[in-house]
Parts: sequence; structure tokens; C-alpha cells
Amino acid sequence: MTMFDLKKRVAFVTGGNGGIGLGMAKGLAAAGASIVIAGRNKTKAQSALAELHALGAQAEFVDLDVLEEQSCRQAVQHTADRYGRLDILVNNAGTTVRKQPQDLTAQEWRLVMDTNLTSAFYCSQAAYPHMVRAGGGKIINIGSMMSIFASSYATPYAASKGGILQLARSMAVAWAKDNIQVNAILPGWIDTDLTRKAREQVQGLSERVLARTPAQRWGAPDDFAGIAVFLASAASNFITGTAIPVDGGFSVQT
Repeated sequence: MTMFDLKKRVAFVTGGNGGIGLGMAKGLAAAGASIVIAGRNKTKAQSALAELHALGAQAEFVDLDVLEEQSCRQAVQHTADRYGRLDILVNNAGTTVRKQPQDLTAQEWRLVMDTNLTSAFYCSQAAYPHMVRAGGGKIINIGSMMSIFASSYATPYAASKGGILQLARSMAVAWAKDNIQVNAILPGWIDTDLTRKAREQVQGLSERVLARTPAQRWGAPDDFAGIAVFLASAASNFITGTAIPVDGGFSVQT
């Protein structure tokens, strides 16, 4: 359908070399978008690019350190210069530190907040003038179930993911006049490198997740291909400032 067609659109995906980011990048590529995946792990990126190229996508990797403001701005600018436009930004880069709040250091707090939240602000701000020039754009922030639920062992992660939801809402209000839609996706428990470590560190986590998830499985990165295309395409032109769980029913199960 034309409303889901992303041909001639350019997408910049932070942390797009694996996990949810790559799942979304593959969806965008299949719909016709050119993809720039941004991150630090070049070896991992080569595998991701092979998957994108297999879909017939024009795709490349750009080095990005999300902890550095200048790196965020330069990577976005490189993308706009390389392709002549920037239409879609996916703020997906993320990390966590699993400790009780009293045991966290200030450095650990800053690492998680800057990786998950501050980098999204930097990249969104850098993308804004290019989207205005193109006549509009789409920004997708990756939140979490912890945008709405609490966790004793992931205080900075939960705080950052609550913040990234409010960042999406605030930018949605500010930039609606520029035809820029900003929304958030709230992943449930997805099988990624990050959550595999969680299962090693948090006893009984997998059993509790499966017991609460009506779909009775962990999510997969490819489960995010469709929602990525929807929020990046004309199909969502009157949807902004919202948060959509992709969680197999986890958030509605009592």
C-alpha cells in the first residue's frame, strides 16, 4: 500500500546493529527506506549490513558514540549530507546497570541516563532542521515496560525510559507545527543481548515473564518491523505523542 511505502526515505537508527534496532531497520528497509545504522561495534555492524543488503536495501554504518554530543550531531549531519535528506530517526541506543539504588555510583547513573535519554535529545535536536527542510519527519523513541512499571534493580534504566517517553511527548507537541510526528514504542521482554544478561543476573526472571505474558513467549527483534514501518510512514501522519506497547500483552495482564 502506498501509505506504507518508504521509498526515497532515509532512516537513521541508533544502536541499529543488533537487537530491536536491527529488527526495526529491517522493517524500514523492506518498505524501501535507505538505512544508516549508527553505533560503536563495527564488527557487529557488518553482520547487520549483510542482512539489510540481503533485503535489497541501501544501507551503511556510521560510527557513533552516544555519550558524546558532538558525535551524535556529526553522525546525523553525515547522514543528511550523504543522502541529501533525513526523514526518520529511531532513538534506540540503550544500556543498563542492574543494582539496587543504594549501590549505584554517580558514574553508573550518568552512563545509563546519557546513553538512553540524553543521546536521544542530541540526535533529535540535530535531526530537526533536516526534517523541517524535508517538509516533515518521523521520530521514534524506544522506551520500555519500565517507562510505566518500576524495578528495584534498574533505577537509572527505569528513570531514563520514563524520561524518553516524556521527551517524545514534549517534542511531539513542540514540533507538530513542523509536520514532525514523535512517538514512543514500549518493548516488553524481548530476546536480546541485554535481556539475556538480565536472565543470568535476575533469578527466576524468565519464568515470571512467561507467566505474565499472554502470548506465552519472549518477543523477538523482528516483532518490531511492522510497528517501525507504521510509525515511520504516512499511515501514522495524525498520530503523535503516543506510546505503543509491543509486549505480547504483558502490560495489560494482571
